[in-house]
Amino acid sequence: MLAPTFAFKHTVTERFLRYVVIDTQSDPDSPTCPSTEKQKNLGRLLVSELQEMGIVDAHLDEHDYVYATIPANSDKKVPVICFCSHMDTSPDCTGKDVKPQIVRNYRGGDIVLPADPTQIIRPVDHPVLNDQIGNDIITTDGTTLLGADNKAGLAEIMDAAHFLVQNPQVKHGTIKILFTPDEEIGRGVDRVDLKKLGAEFAYTMDGETAGNIEDETFSADGATITIEGVSTHPGFAKGKMEHAIKIASAIVDRLPKATCSPETTEGKEGFLHPISISGALEKATIGFIVRDFTDDGLKEKEALLEGIVKDVMKDYPRSTYRMEVKPQYRNMKQVIDRHPEIVDYAMEAIRRAGLRPVKASIRGGTDGSRLSFMGLPCPNIFAGEHAFHSRLEWVSRQDMEKAVQTIVHLAMIWEERA
Repeated sequence: MLAPTFAFKHTVTERFLRYVVIDTQSDPDSPTCPSTEKQKNLGRLLVSELQEMGIVDAHLDEHDYVYATIPANSDKKVPVICFCSHMDTSPDCTGKDVKPQIVRNYRGGDIVLPADPTQIIRPVDHPVLNDQIGNDIITTDGTTLLGADNKAGLAEIMDAAHFLVQNPQVKHGTIKILFTPDEEIGRGVDRVDLKKLGAEFAYTMDGETAGNIEDETFSADGATITIEGVSTHPGFAKGKMEHAIKIASAIVDRLPKATCSPETTEGKEGFLHPISISGALEKATIGFIVRDFTDDGLKEKEALLEGIVKDVMKDYPRSTYRMEVKPQYRNMKQVIDRHPEIVDYAMEAIRRAGLRPVKASIRGGTDGSRLSFMGLPCPNIFAGEHAFHSRLEWVSRQDMEKAVQTIVHLAMIWEERA
């Protein structure tokens, strides 16, 4: 266990503030990897800081993946573990010209963001704020997102790396560091080189509430409905025209309204979610994401969707449709349950950091979802980020510091149990 005389220098906040002002927003419409060149600006900074710590193999590859190794300082044969975070921020809200603010010694109540007083972080909407009394809360000025998702994770891994390098008396096995681009657009591990990484187990630092470890995610598919309507001159269209846009609109209108949508579900409930609709008279396309915690649940929702489409198409006998389903990621619990020690050690590390560990499920996915099925089992540990993808995003200094301590304890536990 980490001796009480070991003092963390609480530099994670300084790192975090340095990273969030770098615009790293990814772009789902870009075909390149990374999807935006500006993500490399942060990648280069991280490599430079790692090298300054003495981590000599730290480097940025051509696809904007950062790889680095903290060599083992133990004589034991310890499994190689990796800590992973992503560098990009969400396309849902601008990440340009981020101006972070620190509310020191938070005493409760609403936090009004200074550049846009209509942006208010309210405890009634964010009840976990009630656990932050006395802590320092970092927000934006209200005009951008903050980027705690996932620059909090970056800062925490970097700070833990610095601590381990500076404290060789803390015994650990080989530690790998991986920072990825484009996680927010579902491409975070598209070009990762797992052979080069050389890890046996991994942890993403990309979770929310302090103390949480997530060993379960949604399983996810994408579905596309393409409608081929019947076009004719509108002046002579009676009894002939079958408008593809109207058919698509009818399909969306028939979706369940009291259930099976993001706005009507919680917990372990999945959903069908239309994310795009485009087209013209002759042809229209609807894009969906399908989410559930089980593969059977995905199939049920996709069958429900196709049933709705077929029912609508009965009113348009000369039109046709095509439905394509593409797997996106699967519930990482299917893999992680085969290696219970990964989660057990993380929960012990959280306890040693002075927190109560809580095992939770993610109503979404992480890089860890795909890494797990690529052969690198990878649950998700809290980073302290809240209200991500919005101008109300926030994180507390104290939660980030607890995440740093959790990483260090986890490295030690793997060595102790080897």
